[in-house]
Amino acid sequence: MDSAPDGVDPNVPNVARMYDYYLDGKDNFAADREAAERILRLFPNTKDSARENRGFLRRAVRDVTAGGVRQIVDLGAGLPTQGNTHEIAGEARVVYVDYDPVVCTHGRALLARGENVDFLEADARKPDELLARLEPMIDFDQPVAFMLLAILHFMPDDSAYDVVARLRDASAPGSHLILSHAIDDKPDTTPEALEVYQQATAALRLRTHEEILRFFDGYELLEPGLVYPKDWRPDDEQPASRFRSNPGYAGVGRKA
Repeated sequence: MDSAPDGVDPNVPNVARMYDYYLDGKDNFAADREAAERILRLFPNTKDSARENRGFLRRAVRDVTAGGVRQIVDLGAGLPTQGNTHEIAGEARVVYVDYDPVVCTHGRALLARGENVDFLEADARKPDELLARLEPMIDFDQPVAFMLLAILHFMPDDSAYDVVARLRDASAPGSHLILSHAIDDKPDTTPEALEVYQQATAALRLRTHEEILRFFDGYELLEPGLVYPKDWRPDDEQPASRFRSNPGYAGVGRKA
């Protein structure tokens, strides 16, 4: 990225632009790359894990749309990259949501790609405000899939559970929760990793398997449960493996 949009400080590492760097994207600044490289020194497989998370996104979106869901809200959508939700979702309506100005600048370009795509600048940490702004775009009397991929670990306190519960309660039976979340499996290096994100645009909160499982309260957790992202219903593009590249879990829940 050559220059920063108005209101964007290129000297403060941004978690969305760091993720773009992990995916070998070009929409990042020197500060983002430096912070991302610090994380890569601590967790060398982070780039692989980011790609596996995208693979999980692809398979989960295909699964819920095959099951009849025709509305998807992608929260904390991040910078547009190859294999975006709307490119996988077919005729389903997709609303991308992010609060970051760089993300929103790029996201608005999606509006020209199809009638079923919208981009909303809003904060998922304020669910009542978010739901009110989604009402013109989403029919909450029909099933909707809420996607929270690699976003809840940037909500550092227990309010993250309230956010997910509020979205669940607002959605119709047959709605889905698609979720991935980082965990702590290298305690010796975790403090340094947390420091990197403390200096970025969002602090990091790692949770245990049991803590992540709590987000699915009120949902039926679909098989194979809460597993490593690449082990969630693997296909020919993402074979199952007993190895994993990153500390994280993913799962899909359905509201009865």
